[in-house]
Amino acid sequence: MKQLFAFAFLLIASAASADEGPVYGPQLEGYDYPYAVQHYRFQSQGEAMDMAYMDVAPARANGGTITLLHGKNFCAATWGATIKILIGAGYRVIAPDQIGFCKSTKPAHYQYSFEQLAANTHALLASLGINRAIIMGHSMGGMLATRYALTYPGSTEQLVSVNPLGLEDGRAKGVPPTGIDQLYQSALKTTADSIRDYERTVYYAGTWKPDYEPWVQMQAGMYRGAGREAMAWNSALTSEMIYTQPVVHELERLSMPVLLLIGDKDTTGKSNAVPLAIRATLGNFPVMAKEAAARIAHAKLVEFPELGHSPQIQDPAAFHKALLEGLIKP
Repeated sequence: MKQLFAFAFLLIASAASADEGPVYGPQLEGYDYPYAVQHYRFQSQGEAMDMAYMDVAPARANGGTITLLHGKNFCAATWGATIKILIGAGYRVIAPDQIGFCKSTKPAHYQYSFEQLAANTHALLASLGINRAIIMGHSMGGMLATRYALTYPGSTEQLVSVNPLGLEDGRAKGVPPTGIDQLYQSALKTTADSIRDYERTVYYAGTWKPDYEPWVQMQAGMYRGAGREAMAWNSALTSEMIYTQPVVHELERLSMPVLLLIGDKDTTGKSNAVPLAIRATLGNFPVMAKEAAARIAHAKLVEFPELGHSPQIQDPAAFHKALLEGLIKP
């Protein structure tokens, strides 16, 4: 009887600790996007690549095009609500999954850089006949959007950056490197619980709503599937890219209009690997955003005092109102 009880207890404990939820394929097979997914196939660094993207046309076009770049822990699908607002305002919207993410190729060997991802995105737009667009990104995507604007200023009508990474140089402040092998091992341990706990603390200022859960399961589902190792490896490589390639040193070179949309309660960038005195200076988005805006020739800063890293998800109505008001008109 005691053995049966112990066995039953183990089963219950195992079920309670299991990371249960949907399982998706290596390129997020099985997960439906809000709009039709297309594929841009090209060669990069000697390898065949498949870059998934959504190309959504408005019912009544205003002549403008906006390219939306996702963050590291999100996908193009996360922009669904924003796409609906933008096409309603007349914009054509292009929303790609970057190489290494979501429905796009996760190469076994790739030299990741923001220049490379910007080049991939620029080639995608060129293949669609788009020579000039508003470039908008969130988090890592904001960092990429900035690099895109620096690399292709003539093709960037406006830069819109939502809580971008890269507004400080953690390495210069003393944050030590983690190392790709250690980042890989850490990524292999990713579960829905670890994603949720991190995002609750860092992204949403200690709060949680059911609306946030689909984005947790979208990511966790790939770690439950056959592409777990490829997902973790590419995550490690892109984490190292973020650490080593900040854009903060080049903000004065941005010549186009720039709209900064910043949730002030964001704590992305905090590190436990440095002394408290240094840690207190990291990830201070209200300070970083104001300093960035002061260094950019044509910048407009909009702050959301009570929101965190993802204001477009946390308060879509307030975010989209500020976005539409801040966009330049075609």
